[in-house]
This record gives sequence, structure tokens and C-alpha cells, in this order.
Amino acid sequence: MAERKRVRDEAHEHVRVAVIGSGFGGIGAAVRLRREGVTDFVVLERADAVGGTWRDNSYPGCACDVPSHLYSFSFAPNPDWPRTFSGQEHIWDYLERVADTFRLRPHIRLDTEVRGARWNGERLLWELETSQGRLTADVVVSATGPLSDPKTPDIPGLDTFPGKVFHSARWDHDYDLRGKRVAMIGTGASAIQIVPEIQRDVRRLTLFQRTPPWVMPRADRDITGAERWLHRQLPFTTQLRRGLLWGIRELQVQAFTKRPNELGLIESIAKRNMARAIKDPELRAKLTPTYRIGCKRILLSNSYYPALAQPHVDVVASGLAEVRGSTVVAADGTEAEVDAIVFGTGFHVTDMPIADRVVGDEGRTLMETWKDGMKALRGATAAGFPNFLTVIGPNTGLGNSSMILMIESQLNYLADYLRQLDVLGGRAALAARPSAVGAWNRRVQERMKRTVWNTGGCTSWYLDANGVNTTVWPGTTTEFRAATRSVDLNEYEVLRPPAARPADRGGRKLEVSA
Repeated sequence: MAERKRVRDEAHEHVRVAVIGSGFGGIGAAVRLRREGVTDFVVLERADAVGGTWRDNSYPGCACDVPSHLYSFSFAPNPDWPRTFSGQEHIWDYLERVADTFRLRPHIRLDTEVRGARWNGERLLWELETSQGRLTADVVVSATGPLSDPKTPDIPGLDTFPGKVFHSARWDHDYDLRGKRVAMIGTGASAIQIVPEIQRDVRRLTLFQRTPPWVMPRADRDITGAERWLHRQLPFTTQLRRGLLWGIRELQVQAFTKRPNELGLIESIAKRNMARAIKDPELRAKLTPTYRIGCKRILLSNSYYPALAQPHVDVVASGLAEVRGSTVVAADGTEAEVDAIVFGTGFHVTDMPIADRVVGDEGRTLMETWKDGMKALRGATAAGFPNFLTVIGPNTGLGNSSMILMIESQLNYLADYLRQLDVLGGRAALAARPSAVGAWNRRVQERMKRTVWNTGGCTSWYLDANGVNTTVWPGTTTEFRAATRSVDLNEYEVLRPPAARPADRGGRKLEVSA
């Protein structure tokens, strides 16, 4: 792939590609760029270290719910995972090592937050405003991820609470929970890992649960020294292990997407998992979901139910509605006096915060364009935003397998996108045709109709404010990889610089929203 020399343009640094974010998506994009021969790129990271969600989420018990050998890049296998489901610190360390192994450090700009990005249609480039100054780029890759900005509900009276308040993704390690009365808000993936850890130390734990999750046993164990030795000596055994894990999940997704009414056997396993630890019929009734398994993300834990059965743990089958001083009040009127409130209430998934900072070719932000729902061609490009690609974009999420598989598919698409620009030559940009974006989205939503995520009888974080599933991919990872193998130029308009710049638009000032 041809490489372009980095230049200074109007006193601003110019790069061929600017990647936003340094989690799995951003690090993966950087590795792929180098492997394609592109060295004129930067990775812009607002924090002081790489790692994305695995840097930010350091709460007690934080671990992945996808097996480690599948939750890693295919081009960077790790034979030394210590457990079948490794913890946050091991995953973060893995990303740091990938950054070092592939010599990405010179490209990474830490403590550099992107405050705004505006498309310049006359010069066919992106103008970026960052906390460290301005730069321009031919192509922008947004890899900010859906799990980057915590969502805290607007609770009346929360500002009057005299105790400690924090979100699971911003855990305050300086605050000692020992001997405290703690309210845990939410019962998602973070909460079921936090609860077993903190219940050992707190004086009283009150769990506010709007909707009970389905919780399956977690087949977690230490990976033996012999296994790790074998993976180091015979690397193909790591690939075999990964392939087996992948194949099982490809079969599972068939049930979620095509036969959601045949999930009764899986539900019975989850119910037995609960019955082993929860003997109180009243508590068991509170914890038993009334929707089809898989409609919300299936959670994995061997310790969640035993923790809830402890005498100093209360489960309130209602959401938090109000705070009155030190008293937290549920929607059903239940009250509890607490010293600390921990929110495990998820992230801004269907309203990507970076979208409010990106201005396209018509002067509209991506947030405004997506006001009726996120839509992107093959999960990557949005109409009105030339040369702007998203990694983990709309409808690329998974409810049953490893997101790394989807990320690598999108990196294939990114690589071919850049190749197509090279073939075109000169100053050029690709703009996704609105008709192509619409056609792709209609196909995705048509397939979504029969899936468990739409028919399972729940309201999940997969759905946006309009009740549309803009998060999950309604098929297998194999199907998505085929759909993103290459760029179809028929789905794009090729843009060239205008022959003459209109006088009234000359010297337009870059305006960005914070």
C-alpha cells in the first residue's frame, strides 16, 4: 500500500489516518495499519495509558465473560493466559504488550482528547481539535467503543446524599467499603462481579434490581502450567483451542437469531444454577426472570447467587427512584440507610458521546444525523461523513461471542478502504451513499425481527430510545466477516476537490463542540 509523507499544513500537523481511542479497536487498527505498510498515523487517547474499557474498569472482581483464548487478537495469540476467563489486569497487560510488540508507542498520543472533528469538503480532509492542539487527517477511524462513557441515571435528591457515590467504571480505590452500608444499583455484568467481592467486607449490602438477569454457571479455572507450556511449544494448539471456542459460539448464535423459542434447555440450566444457592422461595421468585434467556446479555457467575443468599444482603426488586439524605428509596417504596452508593448502570451505548463532536459534510453532527437511531454501512461508515470509519459501530455487537472477532472483520474493511483510496490516486474521499446505508440497515433490521433480542420480552441496553436494536449483529461472525471482506465502490460516491473554492467560504474557521 502506498504511503504518504507526513506534512505540516497551514501550521498544523497532517497525517494520513487519525485513530481515536486505544482499546482493542484502536490498538487493533494501529496494528493493521502497520501491517498494511501505513506508518503515517496517530492514535489519539484521552487517558494517560492505553487499554480502553480494560484500563478504566478496575472494580473488584472485574473479568471478561468470554474465554481468554477467544478474547484476544488472532494475530497476537497469548499462550500464557492464567485462567480460562482472565481478569481485568491480565487483559490490560495484554493490550500494553501488543502496543509494545508491534512498535505502536511512537504513534500513540496519550492525554490527548479529541474535542471536535469537522469535515472540510473543499480540501477533502478532517480537521481535528484536541486537548493538545490541532491536526488534520485524510481518514479518521473512531475506535472509542460503546463501553467508554459511564451512564449514571438522574436520580432526584442524589446531590443531597452525604456519603460516597461512584460508578463501577470509575471505582474509587481510596474509599474503604469495609463496615459500610452500601447500595448497589443495577444487576448487569459489572454488578454480578462486584457483589460477591464487596459483600464479604460490607456491613450491609442492598441490591436494587429493576430486572433480574439470567445467570449461567461460569466454567472458570486456572490454566495449568502444562497447558501453557504446550501452547508455547506448539502454537497451533492455541489456534485449535481458539477455533473450538469460536465454533461452539457460532452454533449458539443460531438459536439466538433463528430459533429463540428453543432456548428452554438453557433456561433450565440457569434455573438449576440459582436453585443450588437460593433456598428461600421468596428470594428465588425475585431473582427469576420472566423473559426469554438471551434477550438481555446472559451473565456468568458461580458466586453471585451465594452472595445474595447471605443474611446481610438484601435484594430490592425495584429500581432506585429517589435519595433523601442518607436514605435511598426504591420505586416500590422500599427504603434503606446507606453510607455509599455504587452505580453499575452501564454505558452510553446507543448514544455514542463522540458523535456529538463530529461534524460532517452538511454541517450536522453525527449525533444529529443519528437522532432517529444509529445507522452505518456494514457497521463502519455513515452517510454524510466521508473518510470517517467506526470500529464497533452500529449493529456490530455480540450477545454470545468475542467482540475481537467483529473488530478484526472491521479492520479488514478499513484496510480495503485505504487500498481503494490508493487506487483512486490523488486527493479523494469515499462517501457512503444514503441509499446503500438505508439498504444495509433495512436488511439488518429485517433479520433482527426474529431474534431473541427483539422477541424475548425484555427491554435491554441493546435497544435505543425508539426501541430499535442498533447494537447487536443478527447473525454469525462468519457472515459478518464475509460482509466486510472488501469495500464495494458501488456503495460509495467518489469525491474529488472542487475545481475552485467559493470566495465566501474561504478561510472557514474550525468550529467544534466540546
